Amino acid sequence: MPTPAEAPSTQARHSRRGFVVGLLLSVVAIAFEAVAVNTAMPAAAADLGDLSLYAWAYTAFQLATTFAIVASGLLTDRVGPKLPLVLGFAVFAAGLVISALAPTMLVLLVGRFVQGLGGGTMNLAVMVLVARLFDARERANLMVGFSAAWTLPSFVGPQIAAWLTETISWHWVFWSVLPVLVIAGSLMLPPLHREHLPPHEDVPEVPHQLVWAAMVALGAASLQFAGQRLDLWSLLPAALGLVMLWFGLRPLLPPGFRITGGGLDAVIVTRTLGAGSFAGVVAFLPLLLVQAEGLSLGAVGWIMASGSIGWFTGSWLQARPWFRLRRDQMIVLGAVSSVLGTVAMTVAGWLPGQAIALIPIGLVLSGLGMGLLVTCTSLVVMQLSPAPEIGRNTSSLQVGEALGNSICAGLAGTVFAFGLARGDDRLGFGGLLVAMLLVTLLTVASAVRIPEVHNHSASPVRR
Repeated sequence: MPTPAEAPSTQARHSRRGFVVGLLLSVVAIAFEAVAVNTAMPAAAADLGDLSLYAWAYTAFQLATTFAIVASGLLTDRVGPKLPLVLGFAVFAAGLVISALAPTMLVLLVGRFVQGLGGGTMNLAVMVLVARLFDARERANLMVGFSAAWTLPSFVGPQIAAWLTETISWHWVFWSVLPVLVIAGSLMLPPLHREHLPPHEDVPEVPHQLVWAAMVALGAASLQFAGQRLDLWSLLPAALGLVMLWFGLRPLLPPGFRITGGGLDAVIVTRTLGAGSFAGVVAFLPLLLVQAEGLSLGAVGWIMASGSIGWFTGSWLQARPWFRLRRDQMIVLGAVSSVLGTVAMTVAGWLPGQAIALIPIGLVLSGLGMGLLVTCTSLVVMQLSPAPEIGRNTSSLQVGEALGNSICAGLAGTVFAFGLARGDDRLGFGGLLVAMLLVTLLTVASAVRIPEVHNHSASPVRR
């Protein structure tokens, strides 16, 4: 519950509806960009060349997000969430412009990196706003709204992206996001300006936090670079990447964090693995459907939308009063559903042209799992965190997600590059899906370690 100091003013309450709409539209802008880019990337790769850099279009965004989340969490705890949100809007818009003007794959990667800086900053600030301005029940309902904000672009985004790409150019996929971003800002920022959201005074100090965040991002990049070289010299950047991750991650996670721990530890690990495996699948699924299955971009868009149906359903379920599972049980159910969905898509990956019907089925199941897992892990972190630590713990959760996304997309890219080098699409696509399936199994193993967390009450943090 917000403290009296954080309670919305009378004037702000009159603008609450517009503020929430703006909040949701900001999510729509990020979601539309994500699903539209997934659809347009095969065309962008065909236009710009450098197919070997395909995975970097996703990991450049996630690596920048990793750093931005930490920076935003640090700034949010010290000055409040308003400034990070405004900065995130501006930087994300700049990244869209760079990507829209990109004449080469390298420039596109730069644009995606800048988008990641802005998107990560926005995401963290939005979640802190939700934690500080809304109570537990309102948060659960807002999470449904966020899922709807992701679902709507997933239905229309791929079709719009396919039409823009085939009719004009894939560059216009990025231009089309800017108007949504402008409308969201005009609705959200004026009422937010009237809110009194002072920084917390007893925020724990973490020395050199930005240095550790940069080290983690560089470590993940080194691992991906090593994975795509696939030669003896790749051992050097691989070892360097592991060292940077080992030393850089610990200061960014809750004190005493253990990979095999319970409480917040298990929540963060579960989110990292679950989100990462899903990201690794959806990054390459459009390419699989175009290259291995021979589908048009329009057909690919409809298939990719099926995952969002499942995602919204999972997020909607967790807020229903008759859905009486505890939060920790919902997370386990989500992880199991993701395993089943990935199994279905893996079978299709190894049998191109023979089992394509399994892909939308698998996407629905995986999306259902992610709707439960992502929503509930966000809510559990809010429930388990003391007020001064919400920013930091939310940052840790999102750092884990961004790192999981980049590493898993990099791992998928490594397996794909291995198959590409041998001229074997089935090995490339089927192999990367097997790798992601293994990650989803690890997600279940982590999820079962989360202690009991009831839907609308705080629980003590147990490790």
